[in-house]
Amino acid sequence: MAPDYSPEKLFKLDAAKKVRFTVLAIFVIAIMAAFFIYPSVWDKAINKINIISPVALPNFIKAPFKLGLDLAGGTRLVYSADVSEVKDQDSASAMSGLRDVIERRVNLFGVSEPVVEVEHSASEWRLIVELAGIKDISQAIALIGETPFLEFKEQRDDVETQKILNEQKAGNKEYLFQDPYFEATNLSGKYIKSAKVEFSQNTYQPEVSVQFDSEGAKIFEDLTKNNVGKQLGIYLDGLPISAPVVREPISGGSAVISGKFNIDEAKKLAERLNAGALPVPIRLISQDSVGASLGQDSLDKSVKAGLIGFLAVAIFMILYYRFPGVVAVAALLIYATLVLALFKLIPVTLTLAGVAGFILSIGMAVDANILIFERMKEEFRTGKELVFAIDDGFARAWFSIRDSNISTLITTLVLYYFTTSVVKGFALTLGIGVIVSMFSAIFVTRSFLKIFSVSSLEKLPWLMGINSRNF
Repeated sequence: MAPDYSPEKLFKLDAAKKVRFTVLAIFVIAIMAAFFIYPSVWDKAINKINIISPVALPNFIKAPFKLGLDLAGGTRLVYSADVSEVKDQDSASAMSGLRDVIERRVNLFGVSEPVVEVEHSASEWRLIVELAGIKDISQAIALIGETPFLEFKEQRDDVETQKILNEQKAGNKEYLFQDPYFEATNLSGKYIKSAKVEFSQNTYQPEVSVQFDSEGAKIFEDLTKNNVGKQLGIYLDGLPISAPVVREPISGGSAVISGKFNIDEAKKLAERLNAGALPVPIRLISQDSVGASLGQDSLDKSVKAGLIGFLAVAIFMILYYRFPGVVAVAALLIYATLVLALFKLIPVTLTLAGVAGFILSIGMAVDANILIFERMKEEFRTGKELVFAIDDGFARAWFSIRDSNISTLITTLVLYYFTTSVVKGFALTLGIGVIVSMFSAIFVTRSFLKIFSVSSLEKLPWLMGINSRNF
């Protein structure tokens, strides 16, 4: 009997080849993700192989999960803010600016997902700072409390300088604390957008390059334009650190601070400038160390609840949908592996709220599978071949899955950008889970079903969750 080379047969063979390749790629990615989550499994196997292997194989990449304060422990700082010099109607705005500055300063330490919140009761404003897993708490307190004040001063003319010096010699209190050589301008550190350490091309000494915002760039350009050939004094916290001569007007909003400081001093200066100045004074009133035992206990209970819920859902899916249910459970396992690997890779700071967001996303992934299976069963009942019923079922379910997931993603974006850090963690894990669930439903579940879409399944509709009386 001659082989069947009909176009329909060749098309099915080509489609089956693509499906097998897709499934293989999914399994490879899932296995790599699993080793990324638990590298010790790979390392143990490789270490045994390296004993007899002439070529040493490398260990897998290690990257720990980042844990928040409630899971990793850390320090909780409470500050009292002095808003007495601020108008009542501007207090909330000043505290919002204070929170932003403190968040930037804390980020310099690489603290994972710090919590910086503002509390208001009666006439008292407080700032709550939670630092997860930070070791040098004294350094953090010092950085948070520092208020760097950067000034740019223009050189006085000789007549004015001599007048101030004479008045100071005469003991005139009005001139006693005035700088006889430089005069203050309206350009200060509040206009700095960023600062970084560089090395001078001439002296090879460390210096700090600063970039002003648009308003500061205009002020700086006018200042240099009016002071060509004169010195421009740069003062930090009232002390002169540099006095370069202005050769020409400087546009673009860039300036260089040079002085007799080493690399560590230059880095510290850049960090302080990037941190910004505090809009209102603050005072540390409470410092508490937070242990991870309570959070760990809650995490253990959350994981236990998640596993029980997953097993319950898996049993239901298998009993009700039978073979597609088995496929859904396999897809969910791959989904969970990919999401956890992404949490490590990005990385995402895991808090109890973030764990809740991840568990919720698993439920949404199950929901997508249910929509797909119901549409697929409807197409299968019409008498279509299983492979076409799968395609048509996915096509019909896609619009519902897309719209529901987009709605959820919009909500997560709103929560992420307009809420505090704890809620941000929940929104981030849920958003990542939703995106990966769409991939899982459309590619993983679909490919798994297609690779098993053989004639034997078509002859046994009960394996597809369809009762004979309804078929």
